Amino acid sequence: MQALCRDCFQWQEDAPLSDDGRRCQACGSPRIIAHDELRSLSIAHLDCDAFYASVEKRDDPSLADKPVIVGGGRRGVVSAACYIARIHGVHSAMPMFKARAACPHAVVVRPNMAKYTEVGRQVRDLMRSVTPLVEPLSIDEAFLDLTGTERLHKGPPAETVSRLVARVESELSITISIGLAPNKFLAKIASDLDKPRGFGVVGAKDAMTFLADKPVSIIWGVGARLRDTLGRDGIHRVADLRGFQEAELIRRYGGMGGRLFRFAFGRDDRRVEPEAPTKSVSCETTFNTDL
Repeated sequence: MQALCRDCFQWQEDAPLSDDGRRCQACGSPRIIAHDELRSLSIAHLDCDAFYASVEKRDDPSLADKPVIVGGGRRGVVSAACYIARIHGVHSAMPMFKARAACPHAVVVRPNMAKYTEVGRQVRDLMRSVTPLVEPLSIDEAFLDLTGTERLHKGPPAETVSRLVARVESELSITISIGLAPNKFLAKIASDLDKPRGFGVVGAKDAMTFLADKPVSIIWGVGARLRDTLGRDGIHRVADLRGFQEAELIRRYGGMGGRLFRFAFGRDDRRVEPEAPTKSVSCETTFNTDL
């Protein structure tokens, strides 16, 4: 088993960890990431943790231990919620009146997009310091392709991204969760496995088993409407898709059928595109009455 300490960056390949099996032999840190394919995976998805709220906490230390909600007025929606607020059930896109009811003692901060945009740019600049192949998905997340960078950085991509997020945390006081995998689809899923400040890994060898019992909504593009349509057709889990030929899925669900088929088997041949266009634009709608 290949293991890397995320604090001292020491590799412990084929070596046992400490007696409790959870700490680095070199520095004693419990932040050990271990996986059979850890040295060979090179596609990463980096996602800043509760980004807007984290920036506000960074800039106002008095908020450190308080639940923070970034959002509009009472009839707006939550733009971001720190992890303390999430414990109380607050989440992004929740109507503000519901968020306040769920966490009445939360500190509500108006969004400052100019500030978040600048911090996001600083994070991306640090990402580009390790590879030019950085594909931003939004202001606070991006794919990185680190294929072939081992000689440049004197270590595998897993070590490079670990050092990168440590640098971001040190210089910008923003924490990041890492997903490492053989492709973009799996890397994005992996970054959600161990938030916040986590490191998730999905390898090529374990992708099929890992995906099998996951709900079909884990696949990009499967929103509530398509999820319900698939459910009516008896398709609830990723493994259910594997019982169909690709042509049949395309016949039923159009172009999305091909994506469903490929992703069901953990396959994704999309490249990391540094100049990818903006995928979506978000907006906030305020209604006259509470929903």
